[in-house]
Amino acid sequence: MTVHTLAADWSRLSGTFTDAIIDTFVMVSITMVVGGLAGLALGILLYTTRKGGILENRVVFGFLNLLVNFVRPIPFIILLITFGPLTVLVVGTQIGREAAIFGMSIAATFGVARIVEQNLVTIDPGVIEAARAMGANPWQIITTVIIPEALGPLVLGYTFIFIAVVDMTAMAGYIGGGGLGDFAIVYGYRAYDWEVTYVATLVIIVIVQFAQLFGNWLSKKIMRR
Repeated sequence: MTVHTLAADWSRLSGTFTDAIIDTFVMVSITMVVGGLAGLALGILLYTTRKGGILENRVVFGFLNLLVNFVRPIPFIILLITFGPLTVLVVGTQIGREAAIFGMSIAATFGVARIVEQNLVTIDPGVIEAARAMGANPWQIITTVIIPEALGPLVLGYTFIFIAVVDMTAMAGYIGGGGLGDFAIVYGYRAYDWEVTYVATLVIIVIVQFAQLFGNWLSKKIMRR
């Protein structure tokens, strides 16, 4: 069997390629905001309700810990299918960019929650005890002690999540979410046009590398203060 490799027709694909880049940035940006904030809140709850936490509550911690352990290991493509009915209920459809963003936000929320919790447990308990001794309430401790103390490592954690979300966008094409991954598969791999595949992949690599470099720089700057 002979496979013919076609030369990329960028005059025809340029508009679609631009749309794919925009779709990727939209999906990643919204997911990072929604999943990032929800995951931060959930991670803080996990940390503060655990044994010895400022809001210690075994029932709440047990439930949240079980929920995170249940959802987080689900492969993203399976999660999209599993949460299909919920996606239809919330978004109105199981297909398209909005549906993909909803599924990505769920996955990101639970991924961020565990990363936040793991970073917060490294905080010196003495710092928190000192704040409590000075009369600070739980909200003040969270906003002025816990988050600032773990901010540098949290930036690195969010950088990791950003890269994972970019990876998710490649699978979002399965439900019509678009993006660079879908562009590479549809107009590159399936069309035997390797130039398209390589260019789309290169753009994804550039985005990931920039995010990693920026995350490393910002984290170091924060931790030097």
